[in-house]
Amino acid sequence: HATIKKDLIHRRRFETRAAAMRAINYYISSFYNERRKHSTLGYVSPNQFERKHQQITEENIS
Repeated sequence: HATIKKDLIHRRRFETRAAAMRAINYYISSFYNERRKHSTLGYVSPNQFERKHQQITEENIS
């Protein structure tokens, strides 16, 4: 929660709750999960980590 507050919420003033929700959803789906690297995931994004995990799982099943 601290990251999204620092990166997005505390940097802007939203006109409506709906505008804030749209901005937060966009931040999570397009930046946080897709591009932001996480040290606990080996410095890859959550989506990259998930894709790699899925690929390994599928290879092990085949």
